[in-house]
Amino acid sequence: MAHVISKPFYEPASQSIIPYPLRWKGKAYALVGLAGLLLAVIIFATTVGSVHIPFSSCFQVLLSRVPFLQIAPSSSTFDIAILNTIILDIRLPRILLAGLVGAALAVAGATYQGLFRNPLADPYLLGVASGAGLGATVAFLIPFTFSWMRFGAIPLLAFIGGMGAVAVVYSVARVDKTLQKTTLILAGVALGAFLSSITSYLMTICGEELHGIVFWLLGGLSLTKWAEIWIVLPCVVAGVIVIWLHARPLNVMQLGEEQAQQLGINVERVKLVLLGAATLITSAAVCFTGLIGFVGIIVPHTVRLIWGQDHRFLLPLSTLVGGIFLILADTLAHTLFQPTEIPVGVITAFCGAPFFLYLLRRKKGGYFF
Repeated sequence: MAHVISKPFYEPASQSIIPYPLRWKGKAYALVGLAGLLLAVIIFATTVGSVHIPFSSCFQVLLSRVPFLQIAPSSSTFDIAILNTIILDIRLPRILLAGLVGAALAVAGATYQGLFRNPLADPYLLGVASGAGLGATVAFLIPFTFSWMRFGAIPLLAFIGGMGAVAVVYSVARVDKTLQKTTLILAGVALGAFLSSITSYLMTICGEELHGIVFWLLGGLSLTKWAEIWIVLPCVVAGVIVIWLHARPLNVMQLGEEQAQQLGINVERVKLVLLGAATLITSAAVCFTGLIGFVGIIVPHTVRLIWGQDHRFLLPLSTLVGGIFLILADTLAHTLFQPTEIPVGVITAFCGAPFFLYLLRRKKGGYFF
């Protein structure tokens, strides 16, 4: 009987006619090019909205805030004070938060896909979305308001719910200091279904709060303030840096946990650190914006198809592409049917669902858990 060997999702680097230094330079150029594109997209997004502002005026306003540059913005159409308010106080915080959230979800998705060796893993695999959704729903329904360190009730309970759900899943899956990935995924699915059922029940009895809950669950970045940026930024930066520093062990783990252990990788420690960092940045991302789906699937796979699966480049490239993608998606969400604003999660799902079906068709029979 012939033995059929399934082809792994992540393959060892194969021989290429392109010398390695040239391949490395190409990816380095891609990093620089995407960083420049991200900056251009940020400036472009500041020009788009209910009031169109010329690109040159936006560029001058942004440059005027750069230290040591003595640039005075000018405009023949708008008063300078109004121009500064629109760009710096309304549009720029929203754009930057979209970039942070997109980068966080993309990196978390790439991390989960590499850690579980599963092409369909996403940042919500272990119950972050269900936990955050339940926490936010409870915050909508409690009859009083409270805050802690600039966190309102909704983002605070959403953050606690997301982190708490993964903590429960981790405690269930950890046996004798070993983390079973199959048990981890199954526990995440089971707990996610349980928490989602509670959220659904609360939505049926919430009355007039239903609209706010639904809009939050679909994801949105309206009314973003600078205070939210300063809360999300350190969490995302710290988590992303930790994940980047574990790119090489993550590459080695694609050979299998036993081989990685033999090559000197502390597999259990790497899994714990990566799960913790990915959960942190995902929870920080969704606590203010709601549940924005499919970014963690679309972006890592797009980057992988173009630039390969070496996590030393995949993770930084996914960071940049994730930020670009969500900024453009959010710009489309609030300009497509003005003055009505579409939840950005609808835009990302519209883009992500066909891509997800494509992955199912392309990878059927080849999953790894």
